[in-house]
Amino acid sequence: MDKWKTALQRGLVSGTTSSLISTAALAALGKGTSDSMFGPTNAISHWIWGDRAARQDEPSVKYTLPGYLIHHASATFWAVLFERACGPMLDKRDTARTIELATAASAVACFTDYELTPKRLHPGYEKRLSKPSLAVVYGAFGLGLAAGAMLCRRR
Repeated sequence: MDKWKTALQRGLVSGTTSSLISTAALAALGKGTSDSMFGPTNAISHWIWGDRAARQDEPSVKYTLPGYLIHHASATFWAVLFERACGPMLDKRDTARTIELATAASAVACFTDYELTPKRLHPGYEKRLSKPSLAVVYGAFGLGLAAGAMLCRRR
């Protein structure tokens, strides 16, 4: 039980860093591709509002807030699993290994999001971004996992 408690505590940190960094990537890529910083995050709320969420460009309580909260919860979920599965290796505080593990965890999250879940539960931002942009978002997510893991293990 202590291992899960530690994973949860550390996962909250890693989940927050990965959520913030990947949301920044969503905003920058959204601005660059469709002139909407909020479009990709709004699209995540398709879980609640259906496909019309992906057509929303402006920030709103209706689309942006639930989109971000869903994204943050998902990032935290993956971060807790990452911390639980990789905690002993992360405890060695090897930066290169931490980045490798976080990259692998991000790849597993991407594969799960697009290959193992029903379309209704896909992240949604794929409706606003190109496949290369999705790779950048998942890369940012992985960097956030690594940064959070290292932050939790600083002296």
